[in-house]
Amino acid sequence: MAARSSAPERSTRRRSWAAVALTGVLPLVVIVLVVVIAEGSSVDASGSTARDGATGPHLGATGHFLLAAAVVVAAAHLGGALLKRLGQPRVVGEICAGLALGPTLLGNLAPGTMAWLFPESVLGPIDGLAQIGLVLFMFGVGQELAGMRLRGAATRMLIVSQSSTLVPFALGAAVGVPLVAHYAGPHGDGIVFVLFMGCALSITAFPVLARLLADLGITRTEAGRLSLFAAAVGDGAIWLVLAAILAVTQGGDPTALLLNGVMAVAVVALLLGPVKRLLSQWAARKRSGEVGMLMVVVGVTGVAALTAAIGVHQLIGALLVGLAWPVRREGASGIGPGIEQLIDTARTVLLPFFFFGFGLTVDLSALEWGAPLVVVFLVLLALAVFGKVAGPGLAAWLSGMQPRPAIVLGVLLNARGLTELIVIQIGYDAGIIDSRMQAVLTLVALSTTMMASPLLHLLKAGGDERPGGRARTSSGTAAPGDGPGPPSQELTSAVEGPVTGPSPGPARTR
Repeated sequence: MAARSSAPERSTRRRSWAAVALTGVLPLVVIVLVVVIAEGSSVDASGSTARDGATGPHLGATGHFLLAAAVVVAAAHLGGALLKRLGQPRVVGEICAGLALGPTLLGNLAPGTMAWLFPESVLGPIDGLAQIGLVLFMFGVGQELAGMRLRGAATRMLIVSQSSTLVPFALGAAVGVPLVAHYAGPHGDGIVFVLFMGCALSITAFPVLARLLADLGITRTEAGRLSLFAAAVGDGAIWLVLAAILAVTQGGDPTALLLNGVMAVAVVALLLGPVKRLLSQWAARKRSGEVGMLMVVVGVTGVAALTAAIGVHQLIGALLVGLAWPVRREGASGIGPGIEQLIDTARTVLLPFFFFGFGLTVDLSALEWGAPLVVVFLVLLALAVFGKVAGPGLAAWLSGMQPRPAIVLGVLLNARGLTELIVIQIGYDAGIIDSRMQAVLTLVALSTTMMASPLLHLLKAGGDERPGGRARTSSGTAAPGDGPGPPSQELTSAVEGPVTGPSPGPARTR
């Protein structure tokens, strides 16, 4: 084994890379941007500037799409790396990069450049890549849920789960009543808007949560396990409510809605029953990983299209495929690593296209940030934080949990991240909320996600203690004397290994 490099050598390499970035890459980027902006701002014969149209070399539809794809992926990863250095999850930086590429920043600084980089011809292909990334992302979430099993602590888990969902849902629905007249979309009648606001405030970013737990080394603490189960159960319920809301917004006669509901139940029963058993038998035969990946892609996209056809959002179909697909177990089959690579590719390559598409629909600079809108944002942010921190925290404390771990539990469940952004985009596309509420809820999602990591470090969550004084170190390993707790306190999560991004790969059970 080669000897590890010394600290001076590592420092020299870092300085070399910094020199290349600062004196090579950065000047080139500036030169390209200056040339493009200068050409887009050229003065015509009347002395006015031409900044409204697309400017720059004509690349054709294929060239523009490839350029846009390169810019989106590079910017998302650069933003993720920058925010990670500032102590935030990478997903926060990727979201901010998506907003920066939209009308909020680039559209104001150089509208001609934005029109040249992202013409109308590339929006369709970009949205298609985003949708493929999203359904594969939800398949990974379904794998996480399928890989988790409960061993004892059922009472506390159910209490925390219902409180983490119902308390913020009630707050969101209540505040939605006075807001419906001002911020509802064309299809957001009173009941639909109010219920959607409840969904938006009660969602938890399950993949972001799993990643935070792994980064802090507290996945196996009681607070970490309870938060995972509460997020899994709560988010599953919220997705069902959201599916019902979307079915109502589509209108139609009651018979068709009832038929779609029956078909949805049949699809769920088929996937989680016979199909799940058949897939388990197939996985036990150790088929090739290539066949498994093909089956996942075809199954996820096909079932997503089927659920969309019967009035249930396509992401629900992808989630169901993740629940039905066999969870990788030691020695069970060779398809696990291939599926993990597929999900990792979707997360790192395809999800940035969702951030870009989301950023195109949100123009924070166009909002009239007067007193009313600022008050709405502050109220929604306060209710979102209070509902997720105080609700589950109080329920956990009353059910016997120590105060500090109970607060840690609430802070963990307060991270909304990408999952809420998906919900917000769904509500906006369905006409339930208008662009102003979309922007406000986006800021709420970003704020609650960004505050999670600092609060957890402030609470020293890495040294969280389990009941009975048994503590875990920040690396997640058992401290001396840390044995298994009583059966009523024992929870088991499949999220065993390190999580490297917002959408962890298939979970492993013990």
